[in-house]
Amino acid sequence: MPFPVTTQGSQQTQPPQKHYGITSPISLAAPKETDCLLTQKLVETLKPFGVFEEEEELQRRILILGKLNNLVKEWIREISESKNLPQSVIENVGGKIFTFGSYRLGVHTKGADIDALCVAPRHVDRSDFFTSFYDKLKLQEEVKDLRAVEEAFVPVIKLCFDGIEIDILFARLALQTIPEDLDLRDDSLLKNLDIRCIRSLNGCRVTDEILHLVPNIDNFRLTLRAIKLWAKRHNIYSNILGFLGGVSWAMLVARTCQLYPNAIASTLVHKFFLVFSKWEWPNPVLLKQPEECNLNLPVWDPRVNPSDRYHLMPIITPAYPQQNSTYNVSVSTRMVMVEEFKQGLAITDEILLSKAEWSKLFEAPNFFQKYKHYIVLLASAPTEKQRLEWVGLVESKIRILVGSLEKNEFITLAHVNPQSFPAPKENDKEEFRTMWVIGLVFKKTENSENLSVDLTYDIQSFTDTVYRQAINSKMFEVDMKIAAMHVKRKQLHQLLPSHVLQKKKKHSTEGVKLTPLNDSSLDLSMDSDNSMSVPSPTSAMKTSPLNSSGSSQGRNSPAPAVTAASVTNIQATEVSLPQVNSSESSGGTSSESIPQTATQPAISSPPKPTVSRVVSSTRLVNPPPRPSGNAAAKIPNPIVGVKRTSSPHKEESPKKTKTEEDETSEDANCLALSGHDKTETKEQLDTETSTTQSETIQTATSLLASQKTSSTDLSDIPALPANPIPVIKNSIKLRLNR
Repeated sequence: MPFPVTTQGSQQTQPPQKHYGITSPISLAAPKETDCLLTQKLVETLKPFGVFEEEEELQRRILILGKLNNLVKEWIREISESKNLPQSVIENVGGKIFTFGSYRLGVHTKGADIDALCVAPRHVDRSDFFTSFYDKLKLQEEVKDLRAVEEAFVPVIKLCFDGIEIDILFARLALQTIPEDLDLRDDSLLKNLDIRCIRSLNGCRVTDEILHLVPNIDNFRLTLRAIKLWAKRHNIYSNILGFLGGVSWAMLVARTCQLYPNAIASTLVHKFFLVFSKWEWPNPVLLKQPEECNLNLPVWDPRVNPSDRYHLMPIITPAYPQQNSTYNVSVSTRMVMVEEFKQGLAITDEILLSKAEWSKLFEAPNFFQKYKHYIVLLASAPTEKQRLEWVGLVESKIRILVGSLEKNEFITLAHVNPQSFPAPKENDKEEFRTMWVIGLVFKKTENSENLSVDLTYDIQSFTDTVYRQAINSKMFEVDMKIAAMHVKRKQLHQLLPSHVLQKKKKHSTEGVKLTPLNDSSLDLSMDSDNSMSVPSPTSAMKTSPLNSSGSSQGRNSPAPAVTAASVTNIQATEVSLPQVNSSESSGGTSSESIPQTATQPAISSPPKPTVSRVVSSTRLVNPPPRPSGNAAAKIPNPIVGVKRTSSPHKEESPKKTKTEEDETSEDANCLALSGHDKTETKEQLDTETSTTQSETIQTATSLLASQKTSSTDLSDIPALPANPIPVIKNSIKLRLNR
């Protein structure tokens, strides 16, 4: 597949370019010969990672989309005939499949899925799409794994067409026929449309606008391929977990292209890191001035909407109705991303000075050596189908836990790894388990010799939220469970697949002995907002894709039985927390000013921590009803937000007195758990005492039975059930010494 590189000569012969973006360009400099050589080297570096699709595979996708397009036209003609439309209308009724996302942008990777939109005329209903078109697809021999998700926020039909995964949305326009040359960027098409159709159209409209707002599409595409690979390798590619998704990365790259309209990919990658390592968040990134269409649709506007003022890293979609694509970003995730931008700038500075190769930019840092303390979340379900649903819900709420943790007065950073992992099975029990790992950085304590940090309330409010959501959406099944535990770095080998930890074993100061889990390879280069893993060059050709959340259960792979108790019931040892990694370079070789749209300064980085002596225990509690605090977690206030103390007040928790008594006994010897704690930890193992399990089942069942109204709203603030849900409370306490 050819990779066009714009040469110096061709740039110089071009006529004057039109103005792109909301500000004038920073530089109009044409590329030099060294820039072209560096771009060619970048292409060669990207190839082994599987980010380019072969021409044969590309033609296969085009053929499949052509077949799908013909099916849509045929189906719409059949619907038109059944509704007795005039023959003249039927012959020209049209109908069309549009694409959006990475495929439409031209940056999809090998094996990536295709996002598609079926556009139909006004006499075709959404119900027709989910009945007669669904049935038509079912009859096609190339179609496998067909499923309809009609109640989703954006309703979709998912299928695998001749080996290619495709998601098809539906939009019904207020037109009698659908012309072949229809331009979906036309705002007048939105008039009198159903809100679900507007949402469905949004993906195509945003993608098309981005492509029309960049000076050179080929340079934009190559730069975006590089940045997406870098983001995936550095575990910051996930909209659902509070990092950035595909469309957000595309808009950042597009803004860079606008600021340097004549630059080619090698320069643009460097300028990307320069611009966004110095960007004064929360100033918004805009590709064009927002336009008002008088259609009364909600748009992002902090002057009008108070909640928009609390967005930490706004990147605004260019198509009406303008939205912030990064509303999930939290203080911690922004801190992690800005640090990565700074390190990317330092590396690309070296590359431009010929002191490093491009491969250095795509080296994956070892998340599991970065922090001394981690929270491990475990989600389990009795069947694979239930696990997929359960994991999807739990993953969508993890950012609430991160938001809650970062409000703890002793926590500087809560960094969730977007990649999920298969969890070891316990006692050969037939259940499917997935886990996520959150790295913690603690603040330096002042004027205190001994502080106890209690993370119990943060964990409990998170699990309460997930269980309530599952029950309200009628998804909850018995034996769907969440567990959380504190794990030190040197204990991770008991839980994680060995190949994950082996990457940088030589850098470990803990001398961890790795335990082989014989797990199947993790998801590679699947082009989805929630799919983080990307291959190393040596493994790109021999890995197998897994589900879209990037996780696998290794069903046929034996694994040692590792329980919560085997990790938490370990005597605490003296530890010191690593400081947050900071880039040595601020990218100082360039003095270019970055145009902003406001002057509000960025949030400064909190102080760096030292912590010692850890006590971790597990308790069984039926908590009283209390606010889950997830509204605050969703929209943290960067300016006036007050850090919550680590423990709830006494009136909030009837178990507080008991907890304090235990802590008093622990003071005598903080290297061991109290006898009572040991008993409880041993009894619970993986949060499965028979009494609590039966109570949970009974209460959950009664709650399910008492649900009279159907609730499919998966907002972050669920309706509280009448009774509290008795779930196992994971008490996680850390003792910090100066």
